[in-house]
Amino acid sequence: MVIFNLFLAWFLTSFSIGRTIVDVAAAGFNELVNVAYTGIAFALPSMVNVKQMDWFVQVLLPILMIVPLFDILTYIGVLPWVIKWLGRGLSKLTGQPRFESFFAVEMMFLGNTEALAVSSLQLKQMKAQRNLTIAMMSMSCVTASIVGSYTQMMPAEFILTAIPINVINALIVTSMLNPVYVPDEEDTIATMGGSAATEAGDADENGKKEPFFSFLGDSILGAGRLVLIIAANVIAFVALAALIDKVLGWITPWLSLEHILGVVMFPFAWLMGLPVDDAFQFAQYMGEKLVTNEFVVMGKVTKTIATAAFSEHYRAVLTVFVTSFANFSTVGMIIGAFKGLVDKEKNNVIAANVGYMLISGILVSLLSAAMVGVFVW
Repeated sequence: MVIFNLFLAWFLTSFSIGRTIVDVAAAGFNELVNVAYTGIAFALPSMVNVKQMDWFVQVLLPILMIVPLFDILTYIGVLPWVIKWLGRGLSKLTGQPRFESFFAVEMMFLGNTEALAVSSLQLKQMKAQRNLTIAMMSMSCVTASIVGSYTQMMPAEFILTAIPINVINALIVTSMLNPVYVPDEEDTIATMGGSAATEAGDADENGKKEPFFSFLGDSILGAGRLVLIIAANVIAFVALAALIDKVLGWITPWLSLEHILGVVMFPFAWLMGLPVDDAFQFAQYMGEKLVTNEFVVMGKVTKTIATAAFSEHYRAVLTVFVTSFANFSTVGMIIGAFKGLVDKEKNNVIAANVGYMLISGILVSLLSAAMVGVFVW
């Protein structure tokens, strides 16, 4: 996987055709999200037809359309078939189970909460440690609807390069941090006729599917419940991080989570091949991105990123590092998503490993930035 990802980094940074392929895929997923906005605009036109949509509307409300759509594909058997064969092909390349390999691609543009939501049947079937792997991988995704905004603020070629590189690195990192042996009999794809569907109430004990519109209604209601759970968790996590910053500020005005993480990240920034001054500034950007989000950092550098203030190497590694959802608020999103999708036992395993989730997101971003940086000087 490391060799493949290095090749991918070289191909995407050196040849425009590679970036075009990724761009086309992103555009396809973006169209799917835009269809969701049509439904949202019907009910809430004042919240969609604006210059900048609120995060709740832009990121969470599309779940109300995307989840039922993928549930329909599961109901009629299309999605399990795609996962089975695409996952099998990816599994040969990555050496990982079929669903984990497929999920890596699924989250590449669909986003963490959406990808988790449409995979609910599979998550119910898998054991807790495999669910933890999925949670850790979810720290390194992006959402198709946001890719366009990214490319308006940072160099597009590095944004589009980072997205597929993050996918393979997420598999590499999670297989090291959370190695799970999956025997052949457990490397299966959930279907509407399987045990997971029966336990979820989507099929009776004989494996017979419930009536379509009853199933669809439950899917829509489940998506709505999931949106509220995720929103509540994100609000709480962001507020708690702000409270910690305020308490640290009482000790000394310059002390904050961003600065602490910036100091911790400095050695890794220096190992990227940056001069000490640039490495220190890069580390501060890294800390700020982890505590807030990627848009905060992008907004700070968008006017200067294309100027001589940044070397080509610095420009590449910074852009790639910030192109993911790896931050504290994403932890809240993922925990909230799992709380609405799996039983308490599996959710507790994920909640007990928040540190691994953060480390996974950070390591994937660092690996991706380093791999791209090797070819851009």
